[in-house]
Amino acid sequence: MKKRNIIFHVVMAALFMPAIISCSSKQRLYIYNWTYYTPDSVIEKFEKEFHVRVIYDEFASNEDMYAKLKAGGANYDVIFPSCYFISIMAKEGMLEKIDHGKIPNLKNIDPEILQKAVYDPVMEYSVPYYYNPAGIIVNTARVPDYQRSWSIFGREDLRNRMTMLDDMREVLGGALIYMGYSVNSTDPDQIASAKDLINSSWKPNLTKFDSESFGKGYANGDFWVVHAYAEVVFEEIMDNPQLLNNTVFFIPDEGSPACIDNMCILKGSKNIDLAHKFIDFIHRPEIYAEFVDTFDFPSAVNIPARQLKTGGQMYSVEDMINTELINDPGSALEHYINAWFNLIRIGN
Repeated sequence: MKKRNIIFHVVMAALFMPAIISCSSKQRLYIYNWTYYTPDSVIEKFEKEFHVRVIYDEFASNEDMYAKLKAGGANYDVIFPSCYFISIMAKEGMLEKIDHGKIPNLKNIDPEILQKAVYDPVMEYSVPYYYNPAGIIVNTARVPDYQRSWSIFGREDLRNRMTMLDDMREVLGGALIYMGYSVNSTDPDQIASAKDLINSSWKPNLTKFDSESFGKGYANGDFWVVHAYAEVVFEEIMDNPQLLNNTVFFIPDEGSPACIDNMCILKGSKNIDLAHKFIDFIHRPEIYAEFVDTFDFPSAVNIPARQLKTGGQMYSVEDMINTELINDPGSALEHYINAWFNLIRIGN
């Protein structure tokens, strides 16, 4: 009996060996992207058309992404940093230059987006992926009365039912806007005032600063109000019709920080040609339309895709008018780092 089993397994292994060899011999593209940000269907189509395998890892914040890449040992090809990190990473020699000749679909990108992309307006190191504002998610069954304002985080009646992103520029940017300042203020007194507002009025009501589990925490009812990227929360609650119906996403009336997330090629990539093909593939109008429809985004980057979009939208292009793009604050970054360190250290 044992002998028959051994023979059987040898025969079966021989039959499947060509498939195993074929799979392992495929070229691989290594991608490092935000959580819930590229549809599986898009990845699968790319793999099928180009006969490759995509290895897809996720990060929760620009700071996490940057720290991992600076530590070395991360052999990614395509990465997705936000606007203000492009200039930082380019200056530090972390990015390959984009070969425009290999990405004909660059012609589909909205010129107005490139005008906003002051960090790289000619796409020397980056290609815009999506103009993405963070906002506030509210469970209206739990919080039926609320203002569309950053001031919601000052509500003591919601203490320990709220989170804000674990993101220095998003949180401090929200406070700066609420106080009537620029998201990109370089004034140390304004940055300190924003820190003081958060520390005295907002932070005492928060469960935590969180960029990783706020979606799941909202879905299971732990949190009723979350500072969030809408797609993360809606992806978690898609199978809960009642919660979905009671969930509202808004950009505060005072305004909100926003980022252009980008596709870049990491310096030292072993698959530069394939990385260019992936970026070009994403900006095919029908593929980009599939991306924005999956997450109910307005199509704010790829112009031809707007005519192909068939899904709904969690917010409109008009809603994003009242946002300010986060940029590199230059030497003032030190003030942001000191303020943020003070915030996350005190009381934690």
